[in-house]
Amino acid sequence: MLFVAVVAGVLIGLSLGALGGGGSIIAVPVLVYLLGQTPVAATTGSLLIVGISSLTGAYAAWRQQNVYVARGLVFGLVGVAGAALGATWSVAVDPDVLLAAFAGLMLVVAGVMLAKQLRGRSDPDRPVAHVDDPIITVSPTFACNCPRALKVVVTALVVGVTTGFFGVGGGFLVVPALVLALSLPMPIAVGTSLLVISVNSAAAFVVRISHGVAVDWLVVGALTVAAVAGSLLGARLASRVQPRALSLAFSILLLVVAGYTAWQSLPALI
Repeated sequence: MLFVAVVAGVLIGLSLGALGGGGSIIAVPVLVYLLGQTPVAATTGSLLIVGISSLTGAYAAWRQQNVYVARGLVFGLVGVAGAALGATWSVAVDPDVLLAAFAGLMLVVAGVMLAKQLRGRSDPDRPVAHVDDPIITVSPTFACNCPRALKVVVTALVVGVTTGFFGVGGGFLVVPALVLALSLPMPIAVGTSLLVISVNSAAAFVVRISHGVAVDWLVVGALTVAAVAGSLLGARLASRVQPRALSLAFSILLLVVAGYTAWQSLPALI
């Protein structure tokens, strides 16, 4: 069990460090089907694993000057309310329903990632305009880009709810949101998303624990240590390996895991 936890943890960390998200989508099925945990316990433990490994990956990305700390903290703090709400809902949901919904989430994420690859629209090296265009300007005169600010708030809340309910970091939502809403280049969006994920995961984990959810600290600890090591390696890979290749491989893995999760959970709902 510990060997499986370590291998899975490395894969989770690699995904977080290299792609800025997706690791917790692997963590939940591993905890449920390979390590025998309940869906609620698995989605709770996943928050701790992804939160700590994301923070480690964010630090590594910050050292490479690929993190906008202020914007990441603002985005994450806005999503805290959504994370708390999603965590509260998750505790009250039937475990089979939670897993079936989780399988649907994985299929959607994998489909979106594969569509981008097949259409050739994913280009991490393409420069993005208006990188330094702020949402709110205080000096010399106060001005607010309200449509853009509303987009950021809504997206942050959706990411927070997703994090709290499914026990996932939401990086697959955060990265495109940072690119589109805040006009960040892809390498900086990936690094900043790790900071956002760590903030949302911490908030959702605290809410889950306050509801009395038990966590297998030995298994979760082994996964976390391995994920931290993997995230550091992933941050190095992000600057050396084509993100398209990593994204395609991860999308295929998601489809396989999603199919297995649906196959296991849907019969209980019929």
